[in-house]
Amino acid sequence: MSDQAAYVIGHIKVKNEESWVNYRNQVPGTLAPWGAELVCRGRCTDRFSGESAFQDMVVIRFPDTSAMRGWFRSPEYQALIPLREAAAEVLLLGFEEA
Repeated sequence: MSDQAAYVIGHIKVKNEESWVNYRNQVPGTLAPWGAELVCRGRCTDRFSGESAFQDMVVIRFPDTSAMRGWFRSPEYQALIPLREAAAEVLLLGFEEA
C-alpha cells in the first residue's frame, strides 16, 4: 500500500439539479469507510486556458490509491452511479501525489 495521498477529481455538467443534489448528499456516506475527505466543491468562475463543457468540479482526498479504488468499486458507491448518470455528465479521474 502506498503512503501517498490519492485524489479523485470530478468535472461535472449538471443535467438535473434535483437529482444531482440527491446524489451529492449520498456520496459522503460512501467516503467515510475509506478515510476520504471532500476537499473542495466548486463552480468555474474563470477560464484561463482551453475550453471545457464542465461548469462544476469536486476534489476528494483519499489516504492512498488502494482506498481510492476501493471506494469507487464499493457496492455503496456503485449503487449511486445510475443516479449520478441521470443527474449529470461526470468525468472522474484518479490521481496519486507525485
